[in-house]
Amino acid sequence: MTDHIKTQHLENVLKNHGQDMTGKVVAVTGTTSGTGYVCARELAKKGAKVILLNRKSERAQSSLRRLQDEVPDGSFTAIACDLQNLDSVRSAIDTIKTNHNVLDVLVNNAGVMAMKDQATVDGYDVQMQTNVLSHFLLTKELFPLLKKSKEGRIVNHSSMARLGGPLKPEYFGKNGGNLGGDVSDDPENPFRSPRWERYHQTKLANAVFTYGLKEKLQNAEINNVLPFLAHPGLALTNLQVTTAADGGMDADSDFMNQAQTAEDGATGIIRAAMDPEAKAGDFFGPEQWTGYPDRIEPEELLLDASNIRINWEGCEKAVGKFEF
Repeated sequence: MTDHIKTQHLENVLKNHGQDMTGKVVAVTGTTSGTGYVCARELAKKGAKVILLNRKSERAQSSLRRLQDEVPDGSFTAIACDLQNLDSVRSAIDTIKTNHNVLDVLVNNAGVMAMKDQATVDGYDVQMQTNVLSHFLLTKELFPLLKKSKEGRIVNHSSMARLGGPLKPEYFGKNGGNLGGDVSDDPENPFRSPRWERYHQTKLANAVFTYGLKEKLQNAEINNVLPFLAHPGLALTNLQVTTAADGGMDADSDFMNQAQTAEDGATGIIRAAMDPEAKAGDFFGPEQWTGYPDRIEPEELLLDASNIRINWEGCEKAVGKFEF
């Protein structure tokens, strides 16, 4: 049904907003498929040393082999990192610190969408821990390495699901499995179900983290680490397959027939990671569901002081204080 969808923007983004990444060390979460895979591939083509952070699996091994085949001269290092297990994340951090003194770019790309109301081994909602808490942990613990870069970059990946109501503290606590269940109150509109509200909370948190981080970096007078935000619009990735298998949506729906490719969906994080003209706080993505990853204005919801406070306090309570 979606075979007719063609990549339109990737080549132009690389041409207009790419730079030589030779010698730069870049870590990307969630590279087994979709936007993360494309981002890792294109950064390697530009000369970056790419660290692949994925849960240990045959999929991770297979994707590494595909990346090596597609970029024979590329530098790829796979490190096991299960975002649904904080001990695994900390182990990955230790491995990175052991092997690298500097990190130039951290792309917090990985995510799960509209999953069932379940807890991780750490007790948090599976979506919140995967999409938000573990990325906060990665960022705060790798921050000393980013500070050693001439221009460190932190790229957070949100989505159109950021739009909606404000953040609520309970979604950040050890309430996994007790956050509304999975059944929609409106059978005619499954996107109004609690599982989609949990997803919204995570995607808003990704965005709010960016602008809270920007403010705190400015207050600390740290000018060589730049936070960025991106969103993929509606893109064909494994997110749809996973959530469809879990009962969250129909990956072959008319809605998904309007999507863009994973390559075009990745252009926002690619631009954030490589655009030499990018400034702290820039937000890259299509204006709506599809299109070129322009520089777009963040909505007031993303800049709201209460949302920033709830996100920061919730994340620090879960994984520890962020030291600048």
